[in-house]
Amino acid sequence: MTLRTISALFVSMTLSFATFAVDKVIYGDDDRLDIFEASNGLHLELAKSTAAMISHSKLISNDDGTTTVTGSSLESRGICKTAKFSEQLTSANCSGFLVGKDLLVTAGHCIRSKGDCQASAWVFDFAVENADDTAASVPTTSVYKCVEIIERDLDRGTKDDYALIRLEREVTDREPLTFRTEGKVEVGTPLVVIGHPTGLPTKIAAGAIVRENTRGTYFQSNLDTFGGNSGSAVFNSETGVIEGILVRGETDYVYDSAQGCRVPKQCTDEGCRGEDVTRITNIKTLGNNK
Repeated sequence: MTLRTISALFVSMTLSFATFAVDKVIYGDDDRLDIFEASNGLHLELAKSTAAMISHSKLISNDDGTTTVTGSSLESRGICKTAKFSEQLTSANCSGFLVGKDLLVTAGHCIRSKGDCQASAWVFDFAVENADDTAASVPTTSVYKCVEIIERDLDRGTKDDYALIRLEREVTDREPLTFRTEGKVEVGTPLVVIGHPTGLPTKIAAGAIVRENTRGTYFQSNLDTFGGNSGSAVFNSETGVIEGILVRGETDYVYDSAQGCRVPKQCTDEGCRGEDVTRITNIKTLGNNK
């Protein structure tokens, strides 16, 4: 699927990722949950160590120790009001997750250069904590700059797609996540993805499995993910161990002529192309530190 199939409303978010960042989709039921809707204690704990990649231009530091997060709602960007989360902010470009005290992993197409590293901050706690929360601010202590790209790959041939970056300071109020260091995940393994679909505040989406696992650098799943989920951690939903990085998938939205706006594309759990997940074991630096 090429960018020609994606609404012009989303070109600004995806254009720089055009070669690798195919959008994503809903498989079966929409399993995406806000933080306050989730009841799985393990998944909630994992979510604390995931972050949103947000442009510095969308962040405003305040004197009270908070940072305001700005952005447009899904509805204002042409998504139907009936769509899930249509009134929430869409501020994130990509997602990422903590693997060391000052180390974060994301997709390789999210950070291509030192300029990309410097243009955006990594924001923890960009989440809806209750029914009245707008996620319009976070503690300033939850905002981190990217200072170095340690390792990165974005290979047209193998379709490998990852980046390991260093943050400006250590993250001391949450723990680095546990990740696979060898071997391959099995087909049928239950999965959960945590990140920022279409730039929204943190969403936890379980109810998925590994569908196909024959490719060298990635496996395929039926995770409910969208543009903005690129770089999200994909976990074994039972153990909490990271299996990979969400990088590609189906088209996000399709036009609903009855409503005159766009809605999430729907597929069966077995249908459509599936979502591609880069194996976490591809990152050599992490393997050397095991």
